[in-house]
Amino acid sequence: MAMEDGVDRIVAQWQRQRPDLDPSPMHVIGRISRLHWALDERLLRVFSRYDLGRGEFDVLATLRRSGEPYELTAGELGESTMVTSGAVTKRVDRLERAGLVARRAADDDARGRLIKLTARGLQVIDDVVGEHVEHEARLLSGLTGEERDTLAGLLRKLGQTLPVD
Repeated sequence: MAMEDGVDRIVAQWQRQRPDLDPSPMHVIGRISRLHWALDERLLRVFSRYDLGRGEFDVLATLRRSGEPYELTAGELGESTMVTSGAVTKRVDRLERAGLVARRAADDDARGRLIKLTARGLQVIDDVVGEHVEHEARLLSGLTGEERDTLAGLLRKLGQTLPVD
C-alpha cells in the first residue's frame, strides 16, 4: 500500500468534520492540482535558462513541430496554443525582440502576417525542447513504462469526459 500523503490527511479531516459529504474526489483533484503546481515550477526552471516563459516556449515549439518552413499565422498559433490572439501577439512581440521569430506579410494577403522561426529561434527551440523532454523523463522516472501508459490513458479519458460548465 502506498504511504499516506497530504491529500489523504485532508480527505480524512473532511470525513471527520463533515461526515455528510463524500470528499473522495479530492483524492484525484487534489493530487492533480498539487502535481500541477510542482511540475509547473520544475518545468519553468528549464525554460528560464533560455530566458523563456511557458508561453514563449509554447509558440516556439508550435512553430518547430509544424515542420518546414516553421511558419504559421497568428490565428494558427492561437488555435494550437489555445490562447487569445492578444496573448499570441504579446508572445510573438517578445520573441521577435529576442530575434527568435520574424514576421512577414502573407503572400496571398498583404494584411495577413506570418510568424516564422529565425535560424537562431530554430537552434534555441531545438536545444530547449531536447532538455525539456529529458527533464520530463526524469520527473516521471518514479513510474514504470506501463504505469506511465496507464496514467496517460486515464488522464486522456478524464480530459475527454470532463464536464464543461
